[in-house]
Amino acid sequence: ACLLGHNTHCAQDAAQLIHPSAIVDPKAELDSDVEVGPFTYIGPHVQVGAGSRIHSHVVLKGPTVIGRNNRILQFSSVGEDTPDLKYKSEPTRLVIGDNNVIREGVTIHRGTVQDRSETTIGNDNLVMSYVHIAHDCVVGNHTILVNNASLAGHVQVDDWAILSGYSLINQFSRIGAHSFVGMGSWIKFDVPAYVTVQGTPAEARGINAEGLRRRGFTPEQVAAVRQAYKVVYRRGLNLDEAIADLELRAAEHPELNILIQSLRDSEGRGIVR
Repeated sequence: ACLLGHNTHCAQDAAQLIHPSAIVDPKAELDSDVEVGPFTYIGPHVQVGAGSRIHSHVVLKGPTVIGRNNRILQFSSVGEDTPDLKYKSEPTRLVIGDNNVIREGVTIHRGTVQDRSETTIGNDNLVMSYVHIAHDCVVGNHTILVNNASLAGHVQVDDWAILSGYSLINQFSRIGAHSFVGMGSWIKFDVPAYVTVQGTPAEARGINAEGLRRRGFTPEQVAAVRQAYKVVYRRGLNLDEAIADLELRAAEHPELNILIQSLRDSEGRGIVR
C-alpha cells in the first residue's frame, strides 16, 4: 500500500508523468504529480513527495524518503549503500525534506547502524554539482554546498552554513549555523556558528558578516557577534572561559546563544583556531 496520503499512488499509476525509458520499481511510492525524466532508475522503498521533479539519468535507491518540491538533476545517485566497510547491508535509510535542489552528479549515501542508521537533509538546501554527502550526515536547512564539497561520514552541517567549492570536511566534524567555509578548505575540527574559516588545514578568519546582513541581522547584532569572535579568538581564553564571558553578553545579545551552544557542542573535539 502507498503511504504518502490520499493524493499518492504507486509508481505504475503515474505513467503519464514518467518517461517511458525510466525504470520505476512497483514498490516505489510517488505522489501523483512527481515527474521522472528519461533513463532514471527509482528502486523499491523510495518515497517521493508532491511537486518533486526527478530529471534524467538519476538513480534513487531506498529505503529513502524524499519530501515535497524537490529537484534532483541528472547523474545524481541518491540513497545508495555506503562504501564504509562496517556497513553489512543493514536496512538503514536516507531522509530528505522539502524544497531542496540537488544538482548534477551529487552522491548521497544512507546511514549505518553503528551511528544513527540515517542520513538526514532538511529543507531549502542547495546542493551543487558533484557534492558528496556520506553516511550518517545531518544537513540542516537553508545551507549551500558548492561544487565538489565533500562531507565524510557523521558530519553535521547546521542551518544557513555555506561550504565553498572543494571544501573537505573530516568525519564527525560540525559546521556551525551561519558559518562560512572558504574554497578548498580542509576542516579537521568543528567550525563555530558565525565563523568564517579558510585554508588547509582551515584557520579562523573572522565572522560571516555579509551572510548575517543578508539574513536580516541588524548592525548591532553583527557588532555583537564580532565582539564575541574576539572573545573566543583574540583574548587567549580557553573554551570554558570564553563560554562564561559570552553567557554574560548573551543576556543583552541573545543571538550569541547559537554561538555558545556550538562551542559547548565542540568541547572534546575542539574548534578551528
